[in-house]
Amino acid sequence: MKERHLQILNIINEKEKVSVQELSEALKLSMVTIRKDLEDLEEQGLLRRQHGYAAKASPDSINSRMAIHYPEKKAIAQKAVELITPMETIMIESGSTCALFALEAARQKDATIITNSAYIARYLNQAPTAHVILLGGDYDMVAEVTTGPVTQLCAQEYHVNKLFVGVDGYTEENGFTNVNHTRSCVVKELAKRADQVIVLTTSEKFGRQSVARLFSSEDVHTVVTDSRLSDDYRRILESHGIHVEITNV
Repeated sequence: MKERHLQILNIINEKEKVSVQELSEALKLSMVTIRKDLEDLEEQGLLRRQHGYAAKASPDSINSRMAIHYPEKKAIAQKAVELITPMETIMIESGSTCALFALEAARQKDATIITNSAYIARYLNQAPTAHVILLGGDYDMVAEVTTGPVTQLCAQEYHVNKLFVGVDGYTEENGFTNVNHTRSCVVKELAKRADQVIVLTTSEKFGRQSVARLFSSEDVHTVVTDSRLSDDYRRILESHGIHVEITNV
């Protein structure tokens, strides 16, 4: 992603809605250039264009979350690809960082991806040769994932070496947590079908606690995160036997 695209996203995420003229003045670029940049970013689902303005994507959408800390998430995705082998079959749960990782895995390693995320399946149209197995179940139209007992039954048909998953929080007392208890049940079932659970998350999630418990520290093999992870949390993770992979943004 171009540096000025990141600057545009940062401004829009901060102000929520910004005029083309404001962006032009702030970045010292022509309005023609700004409009073209906004068109490119809208095509990626990272913002919404309105007449003379640009606004944040829907706050509940994965695209909106992807626009926040995008450089860190992209770096985490690229680092995580180093953990898989060419043509490996892997499981990936939903989330913005996981979607970026899925694309890298498909492009660089020709991976077969088993997922409950319709968003990821759709996102991989950027990698036309990608092989995706989409698990069935009750469809959550906001998160674009399948959930419920049917999804859990579908997952039981598979076994893989690695499951990649995002989280919404981690504390040493409560482990890794998620905002949605329905999705957490599916994640736990996916984890039973994998030898290793690998968490992909940005560093600001450490020290936060969310609603639904996903995993204890002992359930997770590896965490891939960015270089803003505190030394204290790195020591805590490693004390529980978790491998910690740090990206440089």
